[in-house]
Amino acid sequence: MSKTKDNSPRLGRYIVKTYGEETVRAFVPPPLPPNPPVRPEAVQRLLDQANQALGRLDGLASVLPNLSLFIYAYVRKEAVLSSQIEGTQSSLSDLLLFENGEAPGVPLNDVQEVSNYVAALTHGLERLRGGFPLSLRLIREIHGVLLSKGRGSDKEPGEFRQSQNWIGGNRPGTAAFVPPPPELVLDCMSALELFLHDERAGLPMLIKAGLVHVQFETIHPFLDGNGRLGRLLITFLLCAGGVLREPILYLSLYFKQHRSVYYDLLDRVRTQGDWETWLDFFLTGVRDTAEQAAAAARRILAVFEEHRRKIEALGRPAASVLRVFEHMQRNPIVSIPAAARSIGISAPTVAKSLEHMRRLGMLREITGRQRHRLFAYDAYLAILSEGTEPIR
Repeated sequence: MSKTKDNSPRLGRYIVKTYGEETVRAFVPPPLPPNPPVRPEAVQRLLDQANQALGRLDGLASVLPNLSLFIYAYVRKEAVLSSQIEGTQSSLSDLLLFENGEAPGVPLNDVQEVSNYVAALTHGLERLRGGFPLSLRLIREIHGVLLSKGRGSDKEPGEFRQSQNWIGGNRPGTAAFVPPPPELVLDCMSALELFLHDERAGLPMLIKAGLVHVQFETIHPFLDGNGRLGRLLITFLLCAGGVLREPILYLSLYFKQHRSVYYDLLDRVRTQGDWETWLDFFLTGVRDTAEQAAAAARRILAVFEEHRRKIEALGRPAASVLRVFEHMQRNPIVSIPAAARSIGISAPTVAKSLEHMRRLGMLREITGRQRHRLFAYDAYLAILSEGTEPIR
């Protein structure tokens, strides 16, 4: 466990501000990288394990028969989890219903927030693949998409804050943490941008991602959406840095499952300069999450293969049923009219195919209605939904 003296350059400074009749101490972190540097021997074992787990996951992704399908599903799972950490009650099924034009079972604002996250992640990755650098401009763009609709859309989407924010408590004077004052936000973020593109430090990309995440959360540069964007930055950094070829690693489930430790360690960095303990936690999360994602991918492939064999054994109807089956791998909740339009076959044929799949035990009708029925691919949804139960 790292011990840091009070006068260590790893520690930030406090700026005393007055808001109304309250005196507030706003924290300003020192620029990255930490000084003195992170001790490699403190994190090397976990760094090796995390890189090996990422390599196995990346290798598995390269042999998946439909990589875009896996990415589609995992992006949505991450969106649900990351938004839940911020307090939404939306489930994966709610998001899928919303995307299919159906009414979700939770407030619309909750699902809109999750849908915005999917759009923000997609936008960021498209820009990076188009050669645009991970920069303050791109971060603001992504934030603009993240808060484009619904809750938070009145909180200056795409703009760094011009007023003081805080974490915990109902005003700055009672807050658990007060980030830098607004007039220093651009300076702090500009220093972070320099670190993003500084190759001289020679830091492994996973270490860099762990450092950047904490720094971004500490600066808290926007009025809303900082937590979600801070988690997105991890994925963007790993893809931009070539650690991952595809966006298939997301840490929100790990952070959700270890919320109290996560927040405690962010605080330890700020108050004690203890980057090593944070990186130990972060790299453990990368390793475990990569292993879980690889295991889930194998289980999904096994389910698809088992069901494909059952469908092929149907005989004459198999060709149409397989087309509907492949559609449900991308859309685990479907209606007959929407599936017919998407696949390009008649509604009666879709209905018959869904009935075949229901009799084979692959899916169930979830509305109980005679009209406007919806069908859910349960075995697939069960794997995707693991860990996405709303936080109560």
